[in-house]
Amino acid sequence: MDINQLINEVKKKIENNIKVIELEILDKSFLHKKHKNFNRHKFHIKIEIKSDELNKLSKIEATRKLHSILENEIKNNIHSLEILFI
Repeated sequence: MDINQLINEVKKKIENNIKVIELEILDKSFLHKKHKNFNRHKFHIKIEIKSDELNKLSKIEATRKLHSILENEIKNNIHSLEILFI
């Protein structure tokens, strides 16, 4: 899976499971290129999300919800995940 496929899959999964007002997914993999355990098949992504549904939850609960939605991607394709609730 390349980064564009991953971004599309993540976006689709989030939008199918959460009512989203704004959603942006950014590739931040360049931040890990010099790490000893760098794997070019695992990516660092940043999710910027605005959702009334998530805003009703604590940050921890909202983060857990996103992690459960993206469980497979985190296990197989995501090295690092940043989440910004806006």
